[in-house]
Amino acid sequence: MIKFFGWLVIVVGVIFDLLGTLGLVRFPDVYNRLQAATKSVTLGTFGIMMGIFILNGFTVTGIKALVCGAFLLLTAPVSAHALARGSLLFGIKMWKGSILDSFGKDKKKEELIEKGGENEDEVS
Repeated sequence: MIKFFGWLVIVVGVIFDLLGTLGLVRFPDVYNRLQAATKSVTLGTFGIMMGIFILNGFTVTGIKALVCGAFLLLTAPVSAHALARGSLLFGIKMWKGSILDSFGKDKKKEELIEKGGENEDEVS
């Protein structure tokens, strides 16, 4: 039963990783793609690491998977935040379909959302 649960966690992790790569290809701007990549690493790769730990237990491989998973949980959101903040400070514009830009109004005194037509729903 524990092997089944371990493999189930690994399969769910792989599915999250695949959906994250799909998001990297399909999403329109840096910020949306960054969100997809962060969710993919945090949920997908962490899930794979936990599945390996469940399958191997407290062996050398299991402990390494546990340490790698903890490292991913701590570093992926922090690095994504740093990249998003750096992009905002550098002036990278958000997709024209974005709704709110509090950072641009507060810090840059201008909106960082692309200007576009109201009826344009296509993603370039």
